Amino acid sequence: MIYVLLGVSLLFVIIGFIVTEGNAQYLLAGYNTMREEDRKKVDISALISFFRRFHLFLGISLLLLGTATSYLISEEAGGIFLALYPILAYLYFIVIARKYSRGVGKVGNSISIIILAVTLLAVAGLLGYGLQENALIIEPSAVIIKGNYGETLTAADIAGIALVDQPPKISYKTNGFALGSARKGYFRTSDQEVVKLILNANQEPVILFTKTDGKKIYYSAKRASNEEIIDEIQQALPDKVQTP
Repeated sequence: MIYVLLGVSLLFVIIGFIVTEGNAQYLLAGYNTMREEDRKKVDISALISFFRRFHLFLGISLLLLGTATSYLISEEAGGIFLALYPILAYLYFIVIARKYSRGVGKVGNSISIIILAVTLLAVAGLLGYGLQENALIIEPSAVIIKGNYGETLTAADIAGIALVDQPPKISYKTNGFALGSARKGYFRTSDQEVVKLILNANQEPVILFTKTDGKKIYYSAKRASNEEIIDEIQQALPDKVQTP
């Protein structure tokens, strides 16, 4: 997480110094689409100065506050901060930057604010949904993994269920959600195998479901113990659980 924070923070600082009065007509969003007579109404010198101060502050504050949030609260909280803080900051930037435009581009600014506000709500919703625990429901002839990337595993679908010390080493995500210890979706392992992870928390050992088609699902609960869960599964599907 610290490397992501450092990279994003550095990017914001660089952006602050890339845009100048000389190239604003090409690089500064909103200003670069104005007619020439409208550009003359903009205090571009003051706007660029504000633009630079804003991005310098955004980059430094993102790194400091994001790092503090990650270490003092959790890596998940740091990821949420990283996703939402820049959007909130740009909402502030658009509102304050309007005073340098003397009314020019008012409609466009209002649209930008609406778009950012909707984006903020959408990102917050997606993060909340992704971090919500995927509950595991045990039935007499099936195991149901609820939530995002969940599925129903009938007795006929399951070749074996076992507790393993830890999930496989992951090279990268192919299609899924990953934030802190929460990892859900499809990931490619260091052995180039694609597996499904439903890891709600960093809890080990984890439960491995091997399907009859050879596909693997690694599951870890957030609140309950994985050992207790597999004991419950063994009572419902005793012929599927593999004991050491």
